[in-house]
Amino acid sequence: MNKDIFAGNWKQFKGKAQQFWGKLTDDEIEQVHGQIEELAGLLQKRYGYRKDEAEREIDRFLAEQED
Repeated sequence: MNKDIFAGNWKQFKGKAQQFWGKLTDDEIEQVHGQIEELAGLLQKRYGYRKDEAEREIDRFLAEQED
């Protein structure tokens, strides 16, 4: 999935993202506003991922949304 499409459809993805990354709070999910970099930073903070790990997790999430 294109990251621009992700940003444009963030409202539709918020609930799925909350389920996918259960450690993120509703407020954190709301702050993301579809920005991949913001989401990556939150994943690094909450899950202790390195930047490349967070990006892979986001890519995995996006791939699942295409199915």
